[in-house]
Formats: sequence, structure tokens, C-alpha cells
Amino acid sequence: MATLPTSEDTPAEDSAVFDIVQHGHKDLVQAIAFNSYGDRCATGSVDGKIRVFNRHQDGIWRICDNWKAHAGEILELQWLPPTIYPNLLASLGIEGRFRLWAEDPSAAPGRRFSSRDGNGKTVSELRSGRYPYRSFSVKHDEVTRCTYVALLAADGHLTVYEGEEPETLTDYAKFDDFQACTKPNRGEETCFRVQFDPNPEPCYTALRAGVPTDSLSLVVSGLTMLKIFRTRDTVTSSFGAATRGREFYLALEIKEHHHLIRDVSWAPGNYRGYDMIATACQDGFVRVFRIDTPFSKDDGKTWSLADILGNAKTDENSTSRNSHPRRQSQVPSGIRAEIDKSGTHGERTSTDQPGQIQHTVKVLSKLSAHRSPVWRVDFDDDGQILGSVGDEGKLMCYRQLPDGSWAKSSELGMMKARMTAPPTNSS
Repeated sequence: MATLPTSEDTPAEDSAVFDIVQHGHKDLVQAIAFNSYGDRCATGSVDGKIRVFNRHQDGIWRICDNWKAHAGEILELQWLPPTIYPNLLASLGIEGRFRLWAEDPSAAPGRRFSSRDGNGKTVSELRSGRYPYRSFSVKHDEVTRCTYVALLAADGHLTVYEGEEPETLTDYAKFDDFQACTKPNRGEETCFRVQFDPNPEPCYTALRAGVPTDSLSLVVSGLTMLKIFRTRDTVTSSFGAATRGREFYLALEIKEHHHLIRDVSWAPGNYRGYDMIATACQDGFVRVFRIDTPFSKDDGKTWSLADILGNAKTDENSTSRNSHPRRQSQVPSGIRAEIDKSGTHGERTSTDQPGQIQHTVKVLSKLSAHRSPVWRVDFDDDGQILGSVGDEGKLMCYRQLPDGSWAKSSELGMMKARMTAPPTNSS
């Protein structure tokens, strides 16, 4: 961890260099996460420990707590939004257990997340029945106050949970459950990633194309596969009673990778009118994709808010239901709905069901600055800067050009230097 200043003489705002901080872990740091405000940092190590640092008003980062979180390597960390009280930190270990940690603001420093024996005070946890979880993503809806947790297992199976109490995983209900990626062969090198769309709503062109305002979006990578899933509104009939719900459908599959995908990131800031997704691949390339939702210019709509949000804000009466004759004419039974959810081997496929919106993809850039396998990729909070880390240990930053492509803007590397004493004048 190389961006946490500790010198009291040079606060972070005035410092022109990066200071090295001793993170305190006794093993390799595998995961790191900042909160939304950028004043809290959590690090996870191969030894299974989590350390939390707070940035104080003087610009100095100081350790807040340190505890044993998992029995082995920590794969991923994520802070939940600071609007949730108390502050929650999510972690995933190599053993496949997803855990939530809640801060006790009234506790003394060093005991905010942990107990006296040095172990963490786990709020709740989820574990897979057969295959361990390998990636997770959490999304909190500030409007409905619902929290969604997506968990991707080692066999490519994706499970999404929904809950109104973020800290109580036992009260979460299963939102959807399906095979997102093909199950890997025995002994095959694998890597799985899942991430929610970080934007509060779909972009305005997607809304005009028919994507609901409350639609959930996921990007999933497994082996060489990259897929985008979105939710659609469904209506099922059971014993003559219609039940409305939502389920994920395969919106787009991107077939541009021939080597293992190590990481994936969905760009915030979809005010551009399209979405962007970046991948880090073992072949040494960082790829940036543009995702569009085509719409007809002759659809009789304008760019007014009433037209764009017309489908989402329409009252549920007989008049509004008649505006979707296809959806009402194909109200499936409970058995038919389950069949439509699954394709070959239980994988969710695009079957042109009501509510499925067409998506297109375009490769914006194929960046080869690392010239070595790329391990991590991520956008900043505005989606303006893209960063990647390769096997050579360098951080590459990219910016988008006026033509939409991305180009390298800066490079950050670390070198070991031997300190020598300054010469002394002998008199």
C-alpha cells in the first residue's frame, strides 16, 4: 500500500510525492478497498487478517483496527455505503465464506471491529453448499433501502440475495439463482469476477430503449467468458393469481478474449449515454468496451423525462397494461417461467422474452502498456481515469480521448534504492 502519507510535515494535500506506509501485515496484501469518501481504507492479507486505516484531519493515516477475519487468504473486500449505519465491511476468504463486519463506534480504538481475543466480531456470513464462492459484489439502493449481494461460485454459479436489513444476512431472500458461466474442467486454471453496475440508474439511452429504472445490472467474467446480465419484469401465474417479479437475463456476451480474464470493472458515470466495461487479461491487454442499447428514433418519444421514464412511472391499471399486449398475452405458468429461466446446463440465455432489451458492444481500446499479464483493473469514482496493474508491478493510468478511445496518461512504479550517508567534510 503506497499512497497513505504518514509524514506530519507534509500533509496529503500539499505532498507532491508518494510516501511508503508500513501496512503491518506479515504476509502479502491481496485485497484493498477504500470507502466512498476516501477516508477509510481496509487491507486484506494472505494470512487472513484485515487491517482498517482512518485518515484524520491532519492528513495522516492511522490504524483503526486489526483482526483475524478468515482462516486463509482474503480474496476481496468492499465497503458498504456510508449511509448505512453502522459502517459495514464485506470480505470473502479463500475458504469461500462471505462475511460482514460491523463497526462499533462506541468501542475503543483497536476494538471497533474485533474482540479482545483478536478475532473479528462477525455480524453474519454466507457460504455455498457445494462449491466455494470466488467473487462477490454488493449494491445498495438508496431509494428502496434494499441491499443486493451477488456471489459467484467456483463452478460458475451465480446467486443474488436481496435484503432490507444490510447487516443481517440470515434475513436475506434469494433474488435469483442461475448458472452464469460454464463449469470449468477439473485441474483447469480459473478466475471468476462479478460486479454490479455502480450507477444508481441505467443510462438515459437504455431507459429510452425500455430498460426499467430499477433494473439491476451485472457483469460476470469466468475463464475467457464475459457476460452482462440485466433484470426484466416478469409476471407468473399460480392457481389463477398473477405474481409480478424480476429475473436476470443475458443481455450481452462479449467474445473478445482468448486467455484468462483476471479482473473486470464497470465504469461509473453513465451520463455519456452508454456504459463502459474494462477487463484485465492474462494475454497482457487491457480492453475497454462500449455497451449501447439501440433505440428507434421513430418511437414517437422525445428526450423529456416523462417519455424516457414513461414505462417505469405508468400506473398499474387496465389502460397501462393494454399498452404491453405482448407481455399480457404471454403470461406464463410457474413451470413455464422456470423453463424460460434455464437453457443448456442451466445457463441463462437470451430467448427474446418480453422485457429483454437488445445490447450491442464496441471495442474502444486494446491497451498493451504492460507487456505482461494484467492482474487488476479499475475506474475512478467518476469513470474518467482507468488504472491497471500488471505482472511487472507498475500502475498504468489511462484517460479517454475525444474520439472515445483510451490512451496511457501516466505510469507509477516503485524501485528499491539503497540509502547512502552524505559525505562529511573532515577538517
